[in-house]
Amino acid sequence: MRLIEMTRSEAIKAAPESLLIIPLGATEQHGPHLPVGTDTLLVETIAERALLALRDSFPAVLAPTLPVGSSAHHVPFGGTLSLTSPSFYRVLMDIGRSAASVGFRRMFYLNGHGGNHELAQVAARDLGLELPIAVGAGSWWAMAYDALIEAGSPAIRNIPGHAGGFETAAMMAIAGHLVREQRPVREGQPAESPPFRSDYRTEIHDSWQAIDGFTDNPADATAELGARFLSVAVAKVAADLGIFYSKSQAAI
Repeated sequence: MRLIEMTRSEAIKAAPESLLIIPLGATEQHGPHLPVGTDTLLVETIAERALLALRDSFPAVLAPTLPVGSSAHHVPFGGTLSLTSPSFYRVLMDIGRSAASVGFRRMFYLNGHGGNHELAQVAARDLGLELPIAVGAGSWWAMAYDALIEAGSPAIRNIPGHAGGFETAAMMAIAGHLVREQRPVREGQPAESPPFRSDYRTEIHDSWQAIDGFTDNPADATAELGARFLSVAVAKVAADLGIFYSKSQAAI
């Protein structure tokens, strides 16, 4: 069920036993070849497909996707809308509080943008401490990382990267008409992007400008590979949401 298609009475009735899935996107530059809504379009697609996969497992409601996130590192390129980190955190807290106030006891922030990653997890933790609810947060590519690596190709190993082979392939699979034909070519080793499987996080000033806003070679992408990535990601996200719901059922 989509929250925006429900009446108030339908939402009130569904809330207590449903998992509210809240997709988090971004509006930011994705190189010269991908639309600025790439993160939003991908996470929305994965959330919709996961919801469909879960339809016979437990009740779930899909919230509207938040299309603006924490993207200050991409502002210099243009085409980017951003919230500061404190503002984005407060937005997530307010959304969670309002959802809880109308009866949702289980919610999961499904993230689609790297800059939102840590902030979404902190908001989930704080909401779960503040309110008698169960809250989770995860980035779809991080949740499915091992499976994505296994499903990939030797040419695309930088997952998620930024506007490189991985994201370009995924976009070719869901909205090929939005991928510009003139894709940049980057040879050699992929540029560094913030690690999501590391014990620490670093940020180096102007590092994104140094690599022209994309991390690895978009020319390696194909729609077929993107479809494979998405299929793997949807299956893993749906499985993790099922585990979260089961655990929350026992606790809440």
